[in-house]
Amino acid sequence: MSSHHFVRDKQEPALIVANGASCSDTLLHQLLEWNPYVLVLDQAIHRFMEKGLKADALLGDFDRNLDFESIRQRQHPIEIIHTPDQEKTDLEKGIEHLIRNGHSSANIVWATGLRADHTLNNLSSMAKYSDRINLVMLDNWSRILCLPRSFEKWVVKDSLLSLMPLGVATGVRTEGLKYNLNREDLHLSLRTSSSNQSAGDGFIKIEHTGGHLLLMECHDESNESF
Repeated sequence: MSSHHFVRDKQEPALIVANGASCSDTLLHQLLEWNPYVLVLDQAIHRFMEKGLKADALLGDFDRNLDFESIRQRQHPIEIIHTPDQEKTDLEKGIEHLIRNGHSSANIVWATGLRADHTLNNLSSMAKYSDRINLVMLDNWSRILCLPRSFEKWVVKDSLLSLMPLGVATGVRTEGLKYNLNREDLHLSLRTSSSNQSAGDGFIKIEHTGGHLLLMECHDESNESF
């Protein structure tokens, strides 16, 4: 168990560390404190070890050389999982690994920033597996999740909230926002609901009838707490 917080494995979200832009150390350590199983993807292990952190597993296609002997010595005990399938991204394979091993939820960091194609693929992967595992992607500016058909959450007034469809999300209806939607369709290339806000302290409600809809809880300045 990599966390200092004593919980039973798989009752708390796992943590996937991808290979995009790093988040703040404060956010990373908060997540490590509450996520008992830590899975690092491929080349991200270098930056992860430089921070003196401990992973439970390393997964990837390893198409660029890694010093596995050094990794094993510095991360012992660590499970090294070779996944050479080039038809899937490392994040997709990491999510599938968690599903196979009985995890019901996971947080994902270092999955945004740097290459735009990787960021878009990573966001799409959340939707691909949303009916099999609960996923939350975090960085210093955003907390992103793929919404179920009906969703409620308590938020404080003026929280910055964006609803972004992956392709098309149909029948979107909201309550508790400054600019509510009433059974409307959102199209990524035509219409989104970006930079909306909560109308007051209390519950917001978001429903949609089809497609995949991301909720992005955002900050205009770097936020070091999830």
